[in-house]
Amino acid sequence: MKQGMIKLSVLYPNGEGTKFDIHYYLNTHIPLVAKLLGDAVKGATVEEGIASVAPNSKAPFAAMGNLYFETLESFQNSFGPNAAEILADLPNFTNIAPTVQVSKVMA
Repeated sequence: MKQGMIKLSVLYPNGEGTKFDIHYYLNTHIPLVAKLLGDAVKGATVEEGIASVAPNSKAPFAAMGNLYFETLESFQNSFGPNAAEILADLPNFTNIAPTVQVSKVMA
């Protein structure tokens, strides 16, 4: 991604009693988000947590999803009207309250 783009990161922390269905996330949730946000999304990545740096340790996050936008306005204009529908799908794949951050790509 190029410098100056806006990155939406959605991180799903691991913890006792948490569930996360990566297959639903990849095959249903991400296509739903892509359809709703349309051409505003310039790129996306999905990552599954597999470990921490210490040997045999659990990853701090079950998964991370990242969406890239040209501007903050294009993110806000596409996400805002669709937020309720996107958030309503969360219980279908997780019981985790995600941590969300909007960042500016610097390098």
